[in-house]
Amino acid sequence: MHLQNERIEVLLSGRGGQGLLLAGLVLAYAAMKDDKRVVQSASYGPEARLGSSRSDVIISTRPIAYPKVISPNIVLLLSREAAKKYAPTIRGNAIVLYDSFTIHNPPKLKGNHIYPVPFTHIAIEKFGNPIVANMIALGFISKLTGIVSLKSLEEAIRERVKPGFVELDLMAMREGAKLAEKHEKEDP
Repeated sequence: MHLQNERIEVLLSGRGGQGLLLAGLVLAYAAMKDDKRVVQSASYGPEARLGSSRSDVIISTRPIAYPKVISPNIVLLLSREAAKKYAPTIRGNAIVLYDSFTIHNPPKLKGNHIYPVPFTHIAIEKFGNPIVANMIALGFISKLTGIVSLKSLEEAIRERVKPGFVELDLMAMREGAKLAEKHEKEDP
């Protein structure tokens, strides 16, 4: 299900400490490597850890006149707090991914395609570290939607992630892409 829009708005949300600011930065760099125009912004609650965290990325083939996400095409929800806060703002045409490990009873979600994926559980089980759930999600989003190429995403991780975490994040990103491939085959 590759998105072909000339402007794609992405909302990555969760709580502080889940690496969403890094995920937004990596996604933005990958889009630039794919020769697209991009705007990335981030916000987080007053608490650095466990407070709300949000990273917005706009990817476009044309100049970006307004740099705020208004009607996201892709929404990632990694925490219950994010689901409660952002679910009411999701429009019916969005692709919504939520962490089914951390969000057991999601609020009513609107969207053409809703993907419950246990990102955090996979991160813990396969990599022994919940922090790579962000990169698993990026790999999933990239493979599922084609908003950036996996090659560019890999290059962006190599350039923007701290050296000691690059290989772990690359493995996590590839795991997310494999997981998306399975979901694509299951979708009618």
